[in-house]
Amino acid sequence: MTPDIRQFYRATDPGKGLIVSNAEDKKYYIDFSDVRGGDIIEKLKQKITFFSPDAPTCALFTGHIGCGKSTELLRLKMELETQGFHVVYFESSEDLALGDVDIVDVLLAIARRISQSLTSITLDEPSKLKELLQRTGRILNAEIQGVKGNIPGVGEVGLGVDGNKFTLALGIGEITAKVKNDSVLRERLNQFLGPQTSQLLDAINTELLEPAISRLQKQGKKGLVAIVDNLDRIDNRAKPGGKPQQEYLFVDGGEYLSKLHCHLVYTMPLALKFSNSYGNLTQRFEDPKVLPMVPVQFPNGSPHEEGMALLRQMVLARAFPDLEAHERLNAIPEIFDSPATLDRLCCISGGHVRDLLKLLNAWIMEEMQFRLSSDKLEKVIRACRNEMTIPISDEEWELLRQVRHRKKVRDDRGYQQLIRSRFVFEYRDGSDVWFDVNPILAEAKEMQL
Repeated sequence: MTPDIRQFYRATDPGKGLIVSNAEDKKYYIDFSDVRGGDIIEKLKQKITFFSPDAPTCALFTGHIGCGKSTELLRLKMELETQGFHVVYFESSEDLALGDVDIVDVLLAIARRISQSLTSITLDEPSKLKELLQRTGRILNAEIQGVKGNIPGVGEVGLGVDGNKFTLALGIGEITAKVKNDSVLRERLNQFLGPQTSQLLDAINTELLEPAISRLQKQGKKGLVAIVDNLDRIDNRAKPGGKPQQEYLFVDGGEYLSKLHCHLVYTMPLALKFSNSYGNLTQRFEDPKVLPMVPVQFPNGSPHEEGMALLRQMVLARAFPDLEAHERLNAIPEIFDSPATLDRLCCISGGHVRDLLKLLNAWIMEEMQFRLSSDKLEKVIRACRNEMTIPISDEEWELLRQVRHRKKVRDDRGYQQLIRSRFVFEYRDGSDVWFDVNPILAEAKEMQL
């Protein structure tokens, strides 16, 4: 019954997301919605499929990086496709330089991904978009002429090998591939297209999205959904003019991001919920949906048995994917030196899914054999704590002590930093919402003052 240690190590890779439409990955999936304040994905789905299937919708989805958003969004994709929608999911980090993102970058990335996905239909040539892209190619060529190799010249951007068939995805891809890793070209692109954002948005709507939805519906599809993942990872450095990038994109640019004529779901940085601009954000969008941590204890410190039970199953499913839940519990002695050691792992993770897998993965590498021992786990925890505490300032330690006492955070920059750094976690259970210090840090000597 004992699994191979190397197979268990691979199954606990913290960098590998679950694609629940994949039969093997589905065996690892644990539904935490009962302890996360409700099924957020079901609510996102109902907004599209039940309340507004024929009119564009726009939703923001947020939570700590690594808490499981991508897995849940891929579940949303699968369920929407089952309901008859054409769904385009992509990780924006593959298309954008997340340290320097502008509105036009996001609009172009969405247009390119949607265009790429429409292999089953033929659209008329998008004349406005073609002209914009070809003029952009000319502007960028003037910047790189004789230095880095041209983007195809005027009249050639987006043309296939035969030289006469314009392809929107190809045209956008030729431009964005050049500018993604070149800050000078990105600046030039946005100097040119930025003032024309409204025209770009209108062209995408009238020449791509609306015709695509019409053709898809003739094929029996109910609509078009774009899910833009990883935008929650954008840096928060200041843009020209001093506005933090996250606020610039989602608050200042919200009127554009929300006006594409299809269903949209964006991931958003969690720190924006604690920004002074949050009120303005909710004028552009509905309140963001938050995916919180899996609770391991209540605010009073008593164990959260339901949350802990689900985290145990998450770990054990990686070792015994084909066993039933009660059978996995009986198999704990095959993997761990005691049930208390498994509980220690779950509790110290604070219910952060990726952190739990990261600790477990490092523990397996440290031990290299079953059964996994509490001594080696404590060694891994200490090493993780030492790394986490290095950048924490005295002011931040004081804020952390306040969070531990109050179970709340305020909307100021200090708390935003704690949230971004995963020093503080958000929890929800039913109608209750509270915050607490990452348990790894809670045991640091600085927290005992």
